[in-house]
Amino acid sequence: MIKWNVGMKIGTGFALALATLVAIGTVSYRNTNHLSETATWVEHTHQVLETLASVLTSMKDAETGQRGFLLTGEEPYLAPYLTARETIAREVVKLRSLTADNRDQQRRLDELAPLLDTKFSELEATISLRKNPAQGFDAALRVVRTGKGKQVMDDIRKVVNEMTAAEQGLLQTRSDEAQARMRGTRLTIIFGTLAAFVIMALVGFGIARNIGRPLQKISVFAERIGAGDLTANVTASSRTDEIGVLTNAFALMVGNLQSQTTDLKQGANVLGAAATQISASTSQFAASAEESAAAVIETTTTVEEVRQTAQAASQKARVVSDSAQKAAQISETSRKATKDSIEGVNRIRQQMELIAGSMVRLSEQSQAIERIVSTVENLAAQSNLLAVNAAIEAAKAGEQGKGFAVVAQEVKSLAEQSKQATSQVRTVLTDIQQATSAAVMASEQGSKAVEEGVQRSAEADQSIETLSRTVQDAARVATQIEASNRQQLVGVDQVASAMEDIKRTSALNVNSARELDTAANNLKDLGQKLKKLTAAYRL
Repeated sequence: MIKWNVGMKIGTGFALALATLVAIGTVSYRNTNHLSETATWVEHTHQVLETLASVLTSMKDAETGQRGFLLTGEEPYLAPYLTARETIAREVVKLRSLTADNRDQQRRLDELAPLLDTKFSELEATISLRKNPAQGFDAALRVVRTGKGKQVMDDIRKVVNEMTAAEQGLLQTRSDEAQARMRGTRLTIIFGTLAAFVIMALVGFGIARNIGRPLQKISVFAERIGAGDLTANVTASSRTDEIGVLTNAFALMVGNLQSQTTDLKQGANVLGAAATQISASTSQFAASAEESAAAVIETTTTVEEVRQTAQAASQKARVVSDSAQKAAQISETSRKATKDSIEGVNRIRQQMELIAGSMVRLSEQSQAIERIVSTVENLAAQSNLLAVNAAIEAAKAGEQGKGFAVVAQEVKSLAEQSKQATSQVRTVLTDIQQATSAAVMASEQGSKAVEEGVQRSAEADQSIETLSRTVQDAARVATQIEASNRQQLVGVDQVASAMEDIKRTSALNVNSARELDTAANNLKDLGQKLKKLTAAYRL
């Protein structure tokens, strides 16, 4: 079974119209050729008729010339006669050529030729008699009166008339045939044109109904879909041609568009809700990061103050150490300067009191740093938790959340760095607290030693040796205090450096939080745009 596609249908319709036109052209061409041949034969018949008329006219001219000469005896009157003889000879040859395909006419020419010769013989005989002076006009007149010449002339007219009638009959037949062919050609053109018109009209109607209407329906559906109306229901076609394939493809496209638009609407709603939640989370995270940054700045300021205090304590410890060394030298070089020793011991007591007060303040500040470090550690843990939540939301967002996932990873990394830094600070603070406790104990021991030095200075005269040893012990303790203060200063410097790192990390956290907030807002805007786009389609 042949599958008729659109091209075959259109081609078949036009092929029928073309075949009709070719048939009209073929018939018209054949009739035209026949008309041309008929016209040629008509012209041929006219030539034969003209030649036959010329033969009769020439014979009359010959008789006229003969009669003129017989009457006058003058040679110029023979001119028509002479011309007629030459003309008739040519015309007979021409007639034989023109009627070569007509046996009847050839037969009549065979009858006519002897008659013409007989007539010219008779004319020539009378002319000869008239030229003879002995015989003259009377002799020629007697020949004419015999009637022989008239009989021959009548026979010639009879044969020529028969030939003329035959040619006129052929002329009438060919004329009638030409008229019939002209009428046939005219009818062929008229009815063929009407048939071609009817075929073209039927073909056009069939194409419009079989092809135009389905295409018009598809165009209407396409306009509705272009306007955002996806409620159009395109029915699948059972046709196997291009129109059927196009209709089925269009129906499949509409179904896919409806399904994809529904999924897109659902995705836009989910994306909008997730974007709103992420935006709220990132706003809270940004606020927390800014609070953490402010706390870190305060902690850094406090650590800087502690560092300055430790530097002052170190300087004072160095002064105490120098004083103890001088006291030892004085006790060694001169035991006589008891009063000076007492005064030196009093100064040592005052310095030890200052040291003890500084150690107490340092211990208190270390505890404050401990609380700040705990706060920073909590902020780092909260930042890490927010980063994990942000990474989860970014994974839900899919392709659009890749940039947000990178930012969340950076926030998580910064939180881990903050956690490590706070751990280091905690370790340093532990060392500082231990060193501070040792310094406090040493300060207490120094204070006791100074008290003993005061008592023994009052009894300087009694026990200078004991004073010297006590001064040396105080010098060693001062040296230890100085060493402890140096270690404390190093620890405080490390704490200050760590707090600077935490400060920079917090600043990065704030910037990351702001970037997260911006990305979340952009994601939220994207969700709103997707909702607007999908809202334009009616399902």
